[in-house]
Amino acid sequence: MVVSLTYVGVLFGIAWWGDRRAEQGRSLVRNPLVYTLSIAVYCTSWTFYGAVGSAAHNGPEFLTIYLGPTLTFLAWWFVLRKVVRITRAHRITSIADFIASRYGKSTQLSVLVTVVATAGTMPYIALQLKAVAQSFTVLAGPDATAALNAPLPQVIADTAFWVALAMAVFGILFGTRHIDASEHHEGVVTAVAFESVIKLLAFLAVGVFVTFGMHDGFADLFERARTSGIPAETFTLGMPDGPGRWVSMTLLSMCAILCLPRQFQMTCVETVDERHLVTASWLFPLYLLVISVFVVPIAVSGLMVLPVGADADAFVLTVPLSQGQQGLALMAFVGGLSAATGMVIVATIALSTMVSNDLVMPALLRIRWLRLTERGDLTGLLLFIRRAAIVAVLFLGYAYYRATGQSGALAAIGLTSFLAAAQFAPAMIGGLFWKGATRSGAVSGLALGFAAWGYTMLLPSMARSGYLSTDIVENGLGGVAWLRPEALLGLTALDPLSHALFWSWLLNIGAFVGVSLFGRQSPMERVQATVFVDVFKRSETAAPQVWRRSATVKDLYTLIQQFLGRATAHRTFRAYEKEHGVSLPPGREADAELLAMTERLLAGSIGGASARVMVASVAKGEMVSLDEVLKILEETSQVIEYSQRLEQKSTELEQTTAELREANRRLKELDRLKDEFLSTISHELRTPLTSIRSFSEILVDTPNLEAGQASRFLGIIVRESERLTRLIDQLLDLARLQAGHGDWAMGPVDLDKALEDAAAVTAGLFSDRKARLVLRLPPNPHPVYADRDRLMQVFVNLLSNAVKYVPEDGTGRVMISALPHGPAWMVTISDNGPGIAPDDRDRVFDRFVQVPRPDGAPPGGTGLGLPISRQIIEHFGGRIWIEDAPTGGAMFCVTLPVTRHATPPLSEAT
Repeated sequence: MVVSLTYVGVLFGIAWWGDRRAEQGRSLVRNPLVYTLSIAVYCTSWTFYGAVGSAAHNGPEFLTIYLGPTLTFLAWWFVLRKVVRITRAHRITSIADFIASRYGKSTQLSVLVTVVATAGTMPYIALQLKAVAQSFTVLAGPDATAALNAPLPQVIADTAFWVALAMAVFGILFGTRHIDASEHHEGVVTAVAFESVIKLLAFLAVGVFVTFGMHDGFADLFERARTSGIPAETFTLGMPDGPGRWVSMTLLSMCAILCLPRQFQMTCVETVDERHLVTASWLFPLYLLVISVFVVPIAVSGLMVLPVGADADAFVLTVPLSQGQQGLALMAFVGGLSAATGMVIVATIALSTMVSNDLVMPALLRIRWLRLTERGDLTGLLLFIRRAAIVAVLFLGYAYYRATGQSGALAAIGLTSFLAAAQFAPAMIGGLFWKGATRSGAVSGLALGFAAWGYTMLLPSMARSGYLSTDIVENGLGGVAWLRPEALLGLTALDPLSHALFWSWLLNIGAFVGVSLFGRQSPMERVQATVFVDVFKRSETAAPQVWRRSATVKDLYTLIQQFLGRATAHRTFRAYEKEHGVSLPPGREADAELLAMTERLLAGSIGGASARVMVASVAKGEMVSLDEVLKILEETSQVIEYSQRLEQKSTELEQTTAELREANRRLKELDRLKDEFLSTISHELRTPLTSIRSFSEILVDTPNLEAGQASRFLGIIVRESERLTRLIDQLLDLARLQAGHGDWAMGPVDLDKALEDAAAVTAGLFSDRKARLVLRLPPNPHPVYADRDRLMQVFVNLLSNAVKYVPEDGTGRVMISALPHGPAWMVTISDNGPGIAPDDRDRVFDRFVQVPRPDGAPPGGTGLGLPISRQIIEHFGGRIWIEDAPTGGAMFCVTLPVTRHATPPLSEAT
């Protein structure tokens, strides 16, 4: 008892510290690790004690309770993200508020959800109290069990009673510090995160002791289990009863992680940053994996070392006690206490918010003679209702524990609550993705599903507890066999859990879909459906209005002051003025955005349905008709669609215009090149033809011409003919290369020899220009794969071009280098001329493009040499390009494939 009280005192201290840090602006919960640990409130005493008991009786079936949340966080992350976004944007305070808001902020639906949640959570709170009482009994001895069977006046001797009382005090102190329920309970979140660490460490400590202290590891433990006669089904994967129960439990746990009130509270309401879901999506499944590792070893050890018939739910405590490890058993007790108290605290806060906002406040606001709307400040009343609800919820759970807590395993009690929470899934998940879902469909489905849960699941549980006759379970209601709760309509092929899930979901989903398909939505339902389904298409605070409403700033200020206090009202309106750059005098008519802000703010304190009623009480106006809403939406959709199409066409037109502009520019360039080509080629052809014709006419017209003169004229005719032939050959050569019809003699070519021969061929040109040619070549021959004649043609052309642009004053210099270049050899020919501008480096490889010489004189030639060279080099599988030379001129780079690789030293020759 001392340890229990001390631990509860520590929780109070941590919660106080968490709230104090938040008030100082140094929040602890703005951390994805704390957020993930708070979600681990999912691991209650059922996980801590009941999983081991389940493993002892049903083998690895307990894994489904971990598998479901893992699948939700890994595969349904988009659903979680959507729920969190909606919750934050609309200041949702609970799962009842969430579902009611989706279906037109329906008070009727929020009441129904609250009733179902409260009824479904009572067994779960009873489970935690039972686990605490059982664990205390195990540690304190048999005499402690007397209180469990004592009459009501003696309940003060019951450990569970004091735990419930302590949790009530904790919930009042740290769960109702703020009147706005949508504000974060940072102290509670911090305490729950701390408890998640404690229960994990305690469970791992017992698991490590059992596996490595009592045995020599997993293999030794399971080998001893086999030799001890422990059924193999206890520690091997299998489904002796078929997959039905596994599937049912997995589906229930998938829904539970989102639909249980406490999980919705921690996962959605308490979220301070949507991005924390990214970390939680992998860290929370990892937490579940770690805490589940030692479940089977503890269960198997308990079956081996404890007497037959020992309570398997208590193995976490009794196995260490059997080995004389009282300290470890005490640590396990604290871990179990953490698991139980964490769930009770969060579930109580969540339910008290629902009871206050969705049951009590709507009822009080509708009692006209109370005249609550005329009172100046209702914050005290709201806090009293919420605190009273915490006490009522806890002691209803305690009463349920006292009534039924002696019967049933922990796992069975937990599954009863899971199935109740699963009834929210159709309306909740369906409403997130189906705009056609209606309030009537949600109410019908939830009501029928809840009734089926009560008849097929809760009623048999009450009968086994002795509070109802077992005759109804065995023979059916009124003795009608086909009304047996666990074999409804003669369905006997399913286990009780799968049977209850089948009928409750069949009626729930069937009514939800059927009534929605054949029903009609109100305008508010239509709007809320769009807001929820399309939440990612809107800003966080955007919400379409379907009211023609008007209210003064004073009315709204007074309304917020009534429910949230004067300080909050003043702070809120000043922030609105600053954000929107407006002044809000009391008599000014409030705009739609201020009305919407007021409603969202009130929703955090009294729930969405009540907030809508209160705003409507001061905002004069009427609901827009459904036809008007549809017309507005249709017109808006048409305008948006037309705008999108127009924008798309505009973009396409801009792209087409740019393409046409580029094509036109290219055509003009080609036309200019064509003109230059015709001009150049006509000049090049006309010059030799003119010479040939002129000197031929002289020879014909002057038969007595001197022999020496005639011989000179014939020499000119021959040279000009050769020149004409070369020009025509180049044109034909380029045409053949571009058409892919060239003649090639490919093979190994000595690169060094080819460069030396090219240098020799152009030596006369260098001598005429008084330029120097330098070769930096490897000393040994290195073959490249090419056509030798074509390669010589390229080198000669590059050297001829280079020497044209070097200075003629004797300082001209051209250098040839050959270096390894990855899987190829690179030849560079650089000069110290004026260089080639970057914009011209690609153009010079086009036909008939020439760069003027430094003196402005034309360079000569036809402008076909470089295009031919590029065609040749690319045919070899290499590349040719231009860079700046180290000497300041141009450097032509050529890569050629090799037949072998070498990295030779270089030698220089001049």
